[in-house]
Amino acid sequence: MYSEDGVFERVYYQRMNPAAVLVDTAIISAAPTRFLVAGMGDALSTWFEARSCERTQSVNECGGLSTAAGLAIARLCYDTLLSYGVAARLANERHIVTPALDRIIEANTLLSGIGFESAGLAAAHSIHNGFTALKETHSFYHGEKVAFGVLAGLQLANAPPDEVAAAYSLCEAVGLLTTLSDTRYVTAHRLVVRNQRCGSSGRVQQHRPISTTSSAIRRSCIRLEPPNNSRPPLHVLKKVSNGCKLFETFIYTNFLEEKF
Repeated sequence: MYSEDGVFERVYYQRMNPAAVLVDTAIISAAPTRFLVAGMGDALSTWFEARSCERTQSVNECGGLSTAAGLAIARLCYDTLLSYGVAARLANERHIVTPALDRIIEANTLLSGIGFESAGLAAAHSIHNGFTALKETHSFYHGEKVAFGVLAGLQLANAPPDEVAAAYSLCEAVGLLTTLSDTRYVTAHRLVVRNQRCGSSGRVQQHRPISTTSSAIRRSCIRLEPPNNSRPPLHVLKKVSNGCKLFETFIYTNFLEEKF
């Protein structure tokens, strides 16, 4: 749940799950692609947060520990994103239903939903919560901010380079945030300060197999910035579909005002 100002406050669960969840793939294919991509960003966190909770034996949001089935579903969610994410985005841009789009819709809803509820949340959503305390980020969707949290969390955990590269490449390929510069307004220092103020560095952040401090979070965010602005920050990405052609408009500027 969020405050009237758009700041994360808490997770609220109903007493029981819905009896059925119906997803019309035709409606999804006709919707703006950004919605699907944001869903992939949120789903991307499922496996990494589930693994963190399993390693630390941290409880999920309902107070229990994950089952092996829950972890397997979380992993399947991640593998599905890697295999079908880019193809699903292209299908969505062309407003057609394909097997790849079907797989990603399943990952974004069923696999991610069961995976995170079974296993729990960790760094990615904690960093997202810090984002919500910054008014300038309210134009970004939940999953877009969570995706950045995933990449920062991998830096925080000193994840293997190939694992970092796989997640980063997926985010770049489908159009998710990969650097703070992409937000145009946010610096690592401001994000960490807001993260502390909204309390998002508490229980959820502790679901990591390593010690987490504000300084460590700040460094993990900075490490995502390309050296010497070798990758210009992407501020506006406008996708226009015209038959089988895609025209991308990029607006680049230099960003990092604060020196670290």
